[in-house]
Amino acid sequence: MTQASAPNAPAAALTTADTERRLTELEIKASYADDLLDTLNAVVARQQEQIHLLLRELGHLRRQGTDEGSAPARDLRDELPPHY
Repeated sequence: MTQASAPNAPAAALTTADTERRLTELEIKASYADDLLDTLNAVVARQQEQIHLLLRELGHLRRQGTDEGSAPARDLRDELPPHY
């Protein structure tokens, strides 16, 4: 029986080494995924700040437009170009 278990020992060692390699690869991939998630989170947060800023500016411009008077808005398509 000793001879039968001897061939299985290298296979078990190979399986353990393969498992260790696969585990290491998964840990590396998880680390990259965590880094990517942090980077994307920072991008989304920065974009959200920009959206808030743009919404504030848009609101300010709209208030300016109504404060300047009730002059009708001109449609530039109705105006003649200078060469006519």
